[in-house]
Amino acid sequence: MRVQELTGDRMHWYSPLEGNFHVAGFAWLQTDRVYRRLPLKPEVMVRPAVNDLANCTSGGQIRFQTDSRKVSVRIRLTGVPDMYHMPPTGEGGIDAYIGIPGSMVYAGTSRFPSGQLGYESELFAGLTNEVRQFTLNLPLYKGVEDIWIGLEPGAIVTAPAPYDSKERIILYGTSITQGGCASRPGMSYSNILSRRINREFINLGFSGNGKGEPELAQLAAQIGDPACLVLDYEGNCSTELYCRTLPEFIRIYREVHPSIPIMVVSRIAYGTEAHKPEVLRSRLERKQFQSDLVQRLREAGDTLLFSVDGSEWLGPEPAEATVDGVHPTDLGFMMMANGLEPILRDILTMR
Repeated sequence: MRVQELTGDRMHWYSPLEGNFHVAGFAWLQTDRVYRRLPLKPEVMVRPAVNDLANCTSGGQIRFQTDSRKVSVRIRLTGVPDMYHMPPTGEGGIDAYIGIPGSMVYAGTSRFPSGQLGYESELFAGLTNEVRQFTLNLPLYKGVEDIWIGLEPGAIVTAPAPYDSKERIILYGTSITQGGCASRPGMSYSNILSRRINREFINLGFSGNGKGEPELAQLAAQIGDPACLVLDYEGNCSTELYCRTLPEFIRIYREVHPSIPIMVVSRIAYGTEAHKPEVLRSRLERKQFQSDLVQRLREAGDTLLFSVDGSEWLGPEPAEATVDGVHPTDLGFMMMANGLEPILRDILTMR
């Protein structure tokens, strides 16, 4: 459905909520019709910080095919990008890829002046009008009030190629899961994985607020057609909190999905561990607890529960793959995706 036509810039503007566009990454989109990662009115109590972060569109994607030689976006954000350690292009930008998972190539990133809630930017300009499949990755750390896709007049828009399966991969975690501090949205590790594995990914990373609350386990369990649940929230917990919440999170999810694989991922090593032994000690305590818990539950019959060690993914010098000793750079996220991909693929074959 074409919703706006402007002759001045020779582009036609479309709402991705209409027509042949497919919006992915928002489990409650069909009922709420907003770009949001949790329901507008959750049936359970959600802490205000988590409720606010749910408006960040991390993991959201717009997919479509078109023969337009140019693709642009107009967007209005819920806030101005202003983080000190993350580029505005990652916080509030959009990037584009062409192709299907397994053969995607980078197409472009939005450009916009600082200090603005709204902007318009060209993402792609090609020489020919061949049909291409586009995936647009939405901002990682800002919300999207509205977005329009600009195409050339007369260009066709058709639905994207289908996923390999309707079953979705759900990730729950911290700021790192949300994508801090990728330079652009496509470089968060969940979006990197989505370019390699042809499934829909649901990103439930909440910066500083991946606390493992039972309410979040209940909401995650509401998401239909799960292929796998990845729990990567240890980094926001003390040892005491992690030991208290992880068994309950697993129990709540298992009551609804008894046969869905669950991966429990121990956090990456932080660069500060080299001179802060207490940071290393607490990570090793939680890692041991995680491993012991998973082993105990597997021996009790939950053979689709897996403990994954993420501590080696950034290599022998983990600080060199981070912005601040904690949050990965694009290189760090690529290393995380490289570590997680083969394990995830193996687990998906069990479905």
